[in-house]
Amino acid sequence: MTDPETIRLYNARAQDYANVTEGAGPDATLRAFLAALPPKARVLDLGCGPGRSAGILAAAGHQVEAWDASEGMVALAAKRPGVTARLAEFNSLTASAVYDAIWANFSLLHAPRAEMPRHLAAIRQALKPGGLAHVAVKEGTGSQRDTLGRLYTYYTEPELSLLLTQAGLTPGPFRHGEGMGLDKIMAPWISVTSHA
Repeated sequence: MTDPETIRLYNARAQDYANVTEGAGPDATLRAFLAALPPKARVLDLGCGPGRSAGILAAAGHQVEAWDASEGMVALAAKRPGVTARLAEFNSLTASAVYDAIWANFSLLHAPRAEMPRHLAAIRQALKPGGLAHVAVKEGTGSQRDTLGRLYTYYTEPELSLLLTQAGLTPGPFRHGEGMGLDKIMAPWISVTSHA
């Protein structure tokens, strides 16, 4: 179940969020992901936000679906050339072996910790053999609401690695960094691309 308060915030401030996340081009993580994709890959951007990553993936020649639980975010993502945007929650992912890659960039961190194993298992099931799954979350422990009211679940590298492995995915190297979000607070993050 998607947290209603988080979705309300994203609906109300979709354009503000887009302004914060918009950049000149792909960052190092997305560049590495792009480099690992086969030509004309079928990619799902799961929790796409305003669709920045989806647009970059589509511009690189890939077939991109962008899903988000926020109507405001889906409306922005739908404006990206080549992107098919859809209003959908994490639980909507029930496909089997249809995607070459799934990009879940700072989206699954809004799901309760107890639901993460199920979401990762659905991602694994939806990937073709050898497919790629990118996951980025904020680093830490526990869960809490930020100053804007969004629900966050924090993960450590060992915990995320174990969850991915238990879902049948093989984690690649982890990347660590720090970034400022819509709440104007610098926070540490971790990301990893795994193989099915």
